[in-house]
Amino acid sequence: SARVEREGRDEEVAVEAVRPGDVVRVRPGERIPVDGTVLGGRATINQAAITGESMPVEATPGTEVFAATIAEGGSLRVEATAVGRDSTFGRVIQMVEEAEAHRGEVQRVADRFSTYYLPVVALIAALTYAFSQDLMATVAVMVVACSCAFALATPVAILASVGAAARRGLLIKGGKYIEALARADVVLLDKTGTLTLGEPRITDVVTLNGLSEDELLSLVASAEAHSEHPLGEAVRRAAEDRRLALKDAEAFEAVPGQGVRARIEGREVVVGSARFAAGAAGAAAQRHLEEAGKTLLFVDVDGEAAGLLAAADTERDEVPEALEALRQHGLAHIELLTGDNERAAAALATRLGLRYRAELLPEDKIEIVRQYQAEGRTVVMIGDGVNDAPALAQADVGIAMGAAGTDVALEAAHVALMRDDWRLVPELFEITRRTMQVVRLNIGFTALYNVAGLSLAAFGLLPPIFAAAAQSLPDLGIMANSARLIRQKGLG
Repeated sequence: SARVEREGRDEEVAVEAVRPGDVVRVRPGERIPVDGTVLGGRATINQAAITGESMPVEATPGTEVFAATIAEGGSLRVEATAVGRDSTFGRVIQMVEEAEAHRGEVQRVADRFSTYYLPVVALIAALTYAFSQDLMATVAVMVVACSCAFALATPVAILASVGAAARRGLLIKGGKYIEALARADVVLLDKTGTLTLGEPRITDVVTLNGLSEDELLSLVASAEAHSEHPLGEAVRRAAEDRRLALKDAEAFEAVPGQGVRARIEGREVVVGSARFAAGAAGAAAQRHLEEAGKTLLFVDVDGEAAGLLAAADTERDEVPEALEALRQHGLAHIELLTGDNERAAAALATRLGLRYRAELLPEDKIEIVRQYQAEGRTVVMIGDGVNDAPALAQADVGIAMGAAGTDVALEAAHVALMRDDWRLVPELFEITRRTMQVVRLNIGFTALYNVAGLSLAAFGLLPPIFAAAAQSLPDLGIMANSARLIRQKGLG
């Protein structure tokens, strides 16, 4: 629903009833129901799931906002510019539906083999009868060549593997994706919430005027104690991690879009943008941190520059190890696709040794997937947000972060990680490649067994009664070989 201004009062209506030009009111903590332009009010909006931006956006009059994002710490009046299926969120849903409708199915190995195997068996039986006129030998050829072993070669191994993967926290939505994963040669990655934690963390504390890092962080955290801003939460979390005691603020003022001002034990503490805090702290340090794609909080104490704090969306601890494991699996083409800004993308890609493309819209990501597929590549896409959903659906295999992933991403993806642990990704590739090795071994064993059986039957050395008994033995071999997958262990 949406709260629309009509005839001087607010009227709650279904989102479908909102029209472009209507003015919608959004209260603190509510989800924005339309794409639009802010007419009045201020709020902090986390747009990571829609745009891929890792840091929160300050919405003020004139700011463009998107449906399905949440207004935090403030209320807004928004003039609707697009609603329903015409909104950014609606277009994402449409792209997901179109990608699912036009995605090619993976044909199983056994299906391709059976296409050639059954005509060959019929030909051998015909030749046997033509040359020997021995009806019993012909019957024996048909019986011993029963193709049920080929029918079992893939699904029994797939079933065992899907069960083993589920116990590891990997939910695979269909056996066809195991084959695609086993031959994947391009891996595309989202950034915010996938490679990173999806929330700002304090990464650097730069001090001036003799303050220690702990003293500066304690003062800032005390000033931010009553702030609802996500960066204020990041400062408080950093202070907690260092076990710093916070002091009560004697006075507190939050200036939307600027920062906070507080009196701590008689000291005037100002935290916010460079313009709000007045005193810039160390030009060299500031330039270095900004080049690394970090957001800066400047700190003044009693009217003098006291230092600065840098915040960034930090990478998950296990990501470098997991990416190296993927490279060892032969996945050399790993690329970062993000809607975040160029600086933040470049900084992360450099640290992780990845090629990257930044400031991408959902339609850009799905187009990149299609380009690789047009080149004959098998594409795996890993993401978590609404903006990743079309690419997840279009990819040969889409992998969604389970705990952190949005419902749309989980629905569009073909594999879900039920723990936000990147070590599961190389485990997934390891499991699928072991599975395809077992499938190939099953088919190879069955083919050799059938060649031997067909030869003996064609020359009259295998009577039909023994042929009937012999044709069930490959089934038992396939069951035993595939059962090894049930007990397989992950990499961790």
